[in-house]
Amino acid sequence: MDHVLLMKVTSIMCIVEAVQRKKKALNRLQKKRSVWVKPWIERRQLHHGAYYDLLKELEAEDIKRDKYFPHMDKSSFDDILEKITPLIKREDTHMRKAISPEERLALTLRFLTSGNTYQDMECLYRVPRSTLSKLIPETCKAIYDVLKEDYLKVPETEDDWLKVAEGFNEKWQFPNCIGALDGQIIQINPRPGWVSMYKNNFSIIQMALVDADYKFIYVDVGCRVDDGGVWHGCSLKKALDDGTINIPGPQCLPGREKPMPHVIVADKVFPLKETIMKPYPSRGISKEKEIFNYRLSRARRTAENAFGIQANRFRVFQQPFRAHPNNVRSMVLSTCVLHNYLLTKPSSRNIYTLNNLDIENIKTGIVTEGSWRRGPTPNGIAPLESQCGNRAGGPAKLVQNEFCDYFNGNGKVEWEWRVGLE
Repeated sequence: MDHVLLMKVTSIMCIVEAVQRKKKALNRLQKKRSVWVKPWIERRQLHHGAYYDLLKELEAEDIKRDKYFPHMDKSSFDDILEKITPLIKREDTHMRKAISPEERLALTLRFLTSGNTYQDMECLYRVPRSTLSKLIPETCKAIYDVLKEDYLKVPETEDDWLKVAEGFNEKWQFPNCIGALDGQIIQINPRPGWVSMYKNNFSIIQMALVDADYKFIYVDVGCRVDDGGVWHGCSLKKALDDGTINIPGPQCLPGREKPMPHVIVADKVFPLKETIMKPYPSRGISKEKEIFNYRLSRARRTAENAFGIQANRFRVFQQPFRAHPNNVRSMVLSTCVLHNYLLTKPSSRNIYTLNNLDIENIKTGIVTEGSWRRGPTPNGIAPLESQCGNRAGGPAKLVQNEFCDYFNGNGKVEWEWRVGLE
């Protein structure tokens, strides 16, 4: 009898639990929102929000102001839009109208250039944060994919590299130079749940090689960090070591007889190698070595300006990124290719670089610093620390000394004596 009673009680308890589960499910359904989007957001389709209320007015009534809003002119905007439309166009559904490619591009450029958060953008443009968090990385990836072949292509042949070297010799009087190297740490503000996934390392590395005209010619975003430091985990180092990037063979410096390798100029955090030139330690050096450091800094300033303008014009770098690291990578790569694109387009170059480039007066030796140096330090990026393995071997020092002799002899320029080095 007790056994039968126990079975009945158990059966009743199961029924009660099932009823409770059903009630909870009904409560959840009742709590769900009754509309697909909030009414004030839905009114964006009635042409409300900053995209329609401001951008369209600027385009129609104040062409000059419209240029400065996304740091490019209308023709460049339209050109990019035409290229990426097949990748970002979405079809309308019976539930809602798709956001147009033009609006997607405008939202993405505004996000990159303003540094606004998704929450700010939601209120300004009446687009939900959840939509922006998908829309913007997708558009960034599309921008990079369609522009990288023409505007961020690593030199492939010896002739390509020789053109880079020609630019450094003509503009910065540094022969046999195939690029200026620099890097930065990009900070990420993690969300809950990312700790175990990324082991508390909420940053990625941007390494880049820059040509004589401030353009990125090689970019590695998210390069691996190993025990030897960032440089040892960079794909460029591996390519240099393996000889897989077709750098030209040694050539004599102008007026000299000893063949010298083609080199990359870098600052003191990088190792001195036969293919990487860095400054002499500044403490107690000779006047001749000061001249070398000055000449190297002139060429290396191209990389400093490229990174500085990138962070100044794309103010998304001003604060730690609030996005998944994969999406951050797409955002950073899109700013790199847009940087090169805007420098290449005459109609946009002056808008993009206005007051941002360092300007050197070779008659006086005075350098007028670009505005990016005078602004607040971006909190979204940090400088690289000194890399391991900085002890240079004999061959690297011989190359450094040969360049030093050249800059104080055959390659001497008259204005270097007017920069406080007498």
